[in-house]
Amino acid sequence: MQGVPVQGTLDDLGTPLADVTFVVVDLETTGGSAADCAITEIGAVKVRGGVHLGDFATLVDPGGPIPPFITALTGITTQMVMAAPRIERVLPAFLEFARGGVLVAHNAPFDIGFLKAACARLEYAWPAFPVVDTVDLARRVLTRDEVPNHKLGTLARHFRTETEPCHRALADAKATVDVLHGLIERLGSFGVTSLEELKGFAKAPTPEQRRKRHLAADVPSEPGVYLFEDAGGEILYVGKSTDLRTRVRSYFTGSETRWRAREMVGLAERVRTIVCSTGLEAEVRELRLIAEHKPRYNRRSKFPERAIWLKLTAEPFPRLSVVRESRDDGAVYLGPLSSARQAEEAKAALHEAVPLRQCTQRLTLRLVERGAGRACALADLGRCGAPCVGAETPDEYAGHAEAARTAMRGDIRPVVAAARR
Repeated sequence: MQGVPVQGTLDDLGTPLADVTFVVVDLETTGGSAADCAITEIGAVKVRGGVHLGDFATLVDPGGPIPPFITALTGITTQMVMAAPRIERVLPAFLEFARGGVLVAHNAPFDIGFLKAACARLEYAWPAFPVVDTVDLARRVLTRDEVPNHKLGTLARHFRTETEPCHRALADAKATVDVLHGLIERLGSFGVTSLEELKGFAKAPTPEQRRKRHLAADVPSEPGVYLFEDAGGEILYVGKSTDLRTRVRSYFTGSETRWRAREMVGLAERVRTIVCSTGLEAEVRELRLIAEHKPRYNRRSKFPERAIWLKLTAEPFPRLSVVRESRDDGAVYLGPLSSARQAEEAKAALHEAVPLRQCTQRLTLRLVERGAGRACALADLGRCGAPCVGAETPDEYAGHAEAARTAMRGDIRPVVAAARR
C-alpha cells in the first residue's frame, strides 16, 4: 500500500491496528524440527488496542520423554507433562481461542510450523491465520545501533517489557506482546497504521536489502554458482542457478522472506560468481564448495551421524549409492550433503551424464564371464551399456566410472563432455 487516498472510503483505509485482535503465541517443544519433535507447552495472549482480552496456557504431553538439554533450557521435565493433555485435546481449544485473530510470534516460522504440523498430523485444516513475525518487524524497524541482535531477550530489554522472557510459553508470549506494541509505535513513523499497511510493510525489502542491491549489478545471466562473502572474505553462502543474475537479484527484493537469508545479506559485502557450462556443472561445483568451505548460512545437518554421502563403490563395475557414512574402503564419496534429497539429485545428475549401471546386483568379472549376469530395463531403453551381460567391456565401463570418479573429486569436465556427446 503506497498511501491513503485523500477522498477514500473507510474500506479504503483498511483495518486500523487499534481494531485488530492479535493472538500472540509461543511454544515450547522437544526440539527444533516440526517433523520429528513435539509441542510441550502452548502459551498465548489475546490483545486488541492495547487491551488484554485473555490468556491461553497449558502444558502438553509430547508422547515421549523430554530431552535433558530441553529440560535444562525450559525447566519442563518429563514428569511435569505426564498428566498433561495430549495435543489432540489441546489443539482444538487453541484454534478456537485464536479464531478470528492475527497470530503473532517471535520467529513465527518456528511456532507456526509446529502448529501447522500438528494440524496436518491430526488431519485438521489449517485456518490460514494472518501471521506477524516480531523478529521480521524488528529487523525492519530497529537499527544495529539500537539493538545488537533481534533475540526476544534483547528486544524485551530494549522495550522494557513487564514480563521477562524465560523459555516458558506464557511468559515469553507476554513479553512478545510488549515487544509487538513497542514495534507498532515505531511503525507509525513509517506511515503504517492499518493491518493492510502492516502486511505490505512486511513484504517490502529491508533497508539492508535495498542498500546491498548494488552487489548484484555485475552478475551475468548465465548458469553457475554464486558465493556471498563478508568483509573479511569469509564465504557466508553458496548457491547455484541456471540464471545467476535473476537468482542473486532476488536476494535484494521483498520476495526473499527467509530471515536467515536476510541476515546473511546484511553481513555480505561481495557476491562472487563462477559461470558454468551447464546446470550439471553448477550442481557439482556447488556441492564441492559447500563441502570444502562449510558456509554458516548453508543448511546442513548439525549431527554427524545424520550426514548423507553419495558413494561410488569400489566394485569391479562401480555404481552410485546414497549412504549415511564415509568409510576408508576404496570408494569415492561426495559430501557430506545436507539431505537425502540433495544426494538423490546429485546421483540423478551423474546418471544423466554418465551411463553407470543403476542395478544393485553384485557384479563381478567372473559372473559376467560365466554369463550369469541379468540385464535390466534400462539396458533395453539404451540408458545402460549392460556390462552385466557383456554388451559393454570392463574397460569401456571403467571409462564411465572414471568420469564419475573425477567429477566427484572436483573436476566436472569429463562429465560435461560426456553429457554433450
